[in-house]
Amino acid sequence: MKFFIDTADIDEIRALAETGMVDGVTTNPSLVAKTGRRFTDVVAEICKIVPGPISAEVTATDAETMIEEGRKLAAIASNVAVKVPLTEDGLRACRALSDQGTMVNVTLCFSAAQSILAAKAGAAFVSPFVGRLDDIGQSGMELIADIVEIYSRYDDFTTEVLVASIRNPMHVVEAARMGAHVATIPPKILSQLFKHPLTDKGLAAFLDDWAKTGQSILGDQG
Repeated sequence: MKFFIDTADIDEIRALAETGMVDGVTTNPSLVAKTGRRFTDVVAEICKIVPGPISAEVTATDAETMIEEGRKLAAIASNVAVKVPLTEDGLRACRALSDQGTMVNVTLCFSAAQSILAAKAGAAFVSPFVGRLDDIGQSGMELIADIVEIYSRYDDFTTEVLVASIRNPMHVVEAARMGAHVATIPPKILSQLFKHPLTDKGLAAFLDDWAKTGQSILGDQG
């Protein structure tokens, strides 16, 4: 499974990229607005830090303008994935941009039916929002299972399932068990994946025992 980071914070992206765990980044207008910087400048800087797909979202709602914006975003760097909404106009834009060789991430997917349309439109990624479905009493992870199953039945569906709106580490684990291709994870959740109380307890015990020996690996001249 690939890990994308869901943020536009340059410092966070750079620090997490150094862990070797980051395969890509997803942004949106809301995340970029928090930086207070020019949208295209932020996207260009992220593309230089992370070589994998960097999702940059259009702001138009009609197909013609989405295509125009998508072309401009795609020109920033070769690893830009233009993000469009899962609307009829969004899918028209997806088809046009995909046919031109641009990666497209179709976002705001909330049903298996929508995911089929995204695949047929040539999307590189489809982004089902699991947390937002959970918020309204539906099962976001059931949707992931449905999409993964559907896509697996058709060789001509090359769209990758990008699990979005992740709220906790178990969303990541369940998505991996189901065979989702990508999880886009907020930095806070990625940090939580590293942690377990028994790991901390075990490490403390090992270090305590080692300290009692009075030895140092770096100071040992053999």
